[in-house]
Amino acid sequence: MNVSQVTRQGLTNARPGRDALPGAKRPSGTRPAGPQPGRRGQESGRRGQEPGRQGQEPGRQGTAGGESRPTSYYGLPVLNKPVWEPREIAGYFFLGGLAGASSLVALGAELTGRPQLARGTKVGAAGAISLSMVLLVKDLGRPERFLNMIRVFKPTSPMSVGTWIVSGYLPAALAAAACDVTGRFPVVGRVAAGGAALLGPGVASYTAVLLSNTAVPAWHEGRAVMPFLFTSSAASAAAGLGLITAAEAEVGPVCRLAVAGAAGELVAEELMVRRMEPTVRRGYDRGRARGLLTASKVLAATGAAAAVAGTVTRSRAIRVAAGAALLAASACTRFGVFYAGISSADDPEATVGPQRARLDGRRGAQPASSQPASSQPASGPPASGPPASGPPSPVETTAWSENTSIPGPRQSRSSVRPSKERDGGESS
Repeated sequence: MNVSQVTRQGLTNARPGRDALPGAKRPSGTRPAGPQPGRRGQESGRRGQEPGRQGQEPGRQGTAGGESRPTSYYGLPVLNKPVWEPREIAGYFFLGGLAGASSLVALGAELTGRPQLARGTKVGAAGAISLSMVLLVKDLGRPERFLNMIRVFKPTSPMSVGTWIVSGYLPAALAAAACDVTGRFPVVGRVAAGGAALLGPGVASYTAVLLSNTAVPAWHEGRAVMPFLFTSSAASAAAGLGLITAAEAEVGPVCRLAVAGAAGELVAEELMVRRMEPTVRRGYDRGRARGLLTASKVLAATGAAAAVAGTVTRSRAIRVAAGAALLAASACTRFGVFYAGISSADDPEATVGPQRARLDGRRGAQPASSQPASSQPASGPPASGPPASGPPSPVETTAWSENTSIPGPRQSRSSVRPSKERDGGESS
């Protein structure tokens, strides 16, 4: 290779005889680039000795049964692991869900004449959303970063929409709690409670859309069911808070909400995991995620049963225990889903496997008419033309040219005129 340079003083660093020559000007005896006739067998033999590499597609790893499974280069993760801290972001998810659902319960309690339940859920919602904002700002690093998030409203971004929902919900929840505790400005308090209840479902469920919109397999593959899981979990948590703060005569609706929320949480979690690919499901079946999700199922079922028992027996201790169990179940669900996503981001098979399965499914569903004509068997007489496999011989080329009336190398264009013109207009 020549590394000469053209400068003002002329050509420098010239190395005669090192220029790459084309094939026509290459001197005889020079070995051209590429595999040589005598080396092909050796190279193929070396490739055949490499285990798990022969006859496989790039990005697949051989198994003992002869099958191949999708993987990544050198087994490294395909995705970057999320940099969110579990205690801060998963805690933000739990507290936001608790606050949003509690505001809805508070409005219902106020409209149905249950003042103690309304006050308890309003104060709980205000405290939960305040603590969740502290965790969010701590994860962002500086408070002004949250203010930068509300400079632009982007309807197609779950984070942007969620930021605006939380920004409108926070002052409404704080005003509703403050007016109820102090007893001042009741009209403002009722309006604020209505606004908080209106935005509460969005606060409780937008975090599920935010997770599902990422490329993390355990979160993205559950996008159809995860919002229902987070909403049910938030409802059970709000019911747990109501069981702790409500009076004995006010726990009837809260008990029914606890049973419905726990049942919805159990069904949604099971349905979401069952609909995933086996490689993606591994994130929920191992590590911290498995322990947390198992605990959430046990706590949800126990809390719902205890809520019914405490309401029937009129035992405040049982109701408080049921409420605590429901709150813990909701927290375990949020933390379990979060840890499952972290685990699946480290697994390259969880990233490549679903994509490969969808690609193979589209290839299998491709109609036969869209396949190339060369891959379809011939059902009629062979088409005229040279054979598709290999270059045609001179005899085949001449015969094909004569049969198709295309001028051959020694034919004149007058020899391929229609028969009527050659015969002077007479019919052939």
